[in-house]
Amino acid sequence: MEPKTGTIIEETIQLLSHSGDSEFDYLPNNEHLLPSIEKLKEIVELLRSIVFPGYFGGPVLQHQSISHLLGVRIERLYGLLNEQILSVHQFGNVSNGSVNAAEYAAETASQFIEILPDIRKKLCTDVQAIYDGDPAAKNHGEIIFCYPSIRAMINYRAAHTLLSLGVPLIPRIIAEMAHSETGIDIHPGAHIGDYFCIDHGTGVVIGETCIIGNHVRLYQGVTLGAKKFALDEDGNPAKDVPRHPIIEDNVVIYSNANILGRITIGKNSVIGGNVWQTKSVPPNSRVLQQKAVESSFTDGLGI
Repeated sequence: MEPKTGTIIEETIQLLSHSGDSEFDYLPNNEHLLPSIEKLKEIVELLRSIVFPGYFGGPVLQHQSISHLLGVRIERLYGLLNEQILSVHQFGNVSNGSVNAAEYAAETASQFIEILPDIRKKLCTDVQAIYDGDPAAKNHGEIIFCYPSIRAMINYRAAHTLLSLGVPLIPRIIAEMAHSETGIDIHPGAHIGDYFCIDHGTGVVIGETCIIGNHVRLYQGVTLGAKKFALDEDGNPAKDVPRHPIIEDNVVIYSNANILGRITIGKNSVIGGNVWQTKSVPPNSRVLQQKAVESSFTDGLGI
């Protein structure tokens, strides 16, 4: 190594070690380490193999073995969740004051396990919604195996549940795993009803404070986003302020539409492709681009 190069490396190490940006560093000065991305990936794979055994996690060779397989997977899931929930205590208040962090982590992991059957029921409605709404879907198995929206929704429904239980950081990591894998970006804070269908899915964005009803269908490139941000006293975007749309039941939103701000799209409405919508619309509305559209397109929208 050249003497100059060695000096540069030593100086760089010193500068990085004493950067003065300690708020951005994590030093293991307590008993708990940071969450493990690899273990959280394992949690996601276990979740998929639990809610849809046989489709994920290897084949189920005999029906009689399902209970045993689920038992092994759920026990492993509980152990990983317990550990990972404990690891994020420094990112939020994971103790309610009456129990310590370790007890809270164990209790929260147990609550999540208890909710798993409800998560599965909701995911089954999502599969059914895709089957009912997409003529290209030949059977439920094809949807579970092939459709990126189902993978994204497994992550979302698990992440949303964990967030509802008060777990910090982990829900966002799980949601971003799905985003990287599928191109579908759903914030775990969004509230999404049953029978939710995302067709194709690439580029869909659903913001933190969205409220979506039942039997809603989105196409690729749809953004349910914020129009502007309320600012706090320091001039920074205020946290936890409702700023994303409310989508009521039985709404269809076609590709590349942008629905922005805390507006309401009334039930049974259709929003056409490439629409930029920043005002609420009543139930049973049909919103298209202002320019004339081909009759074949309007026929396709049921207009």
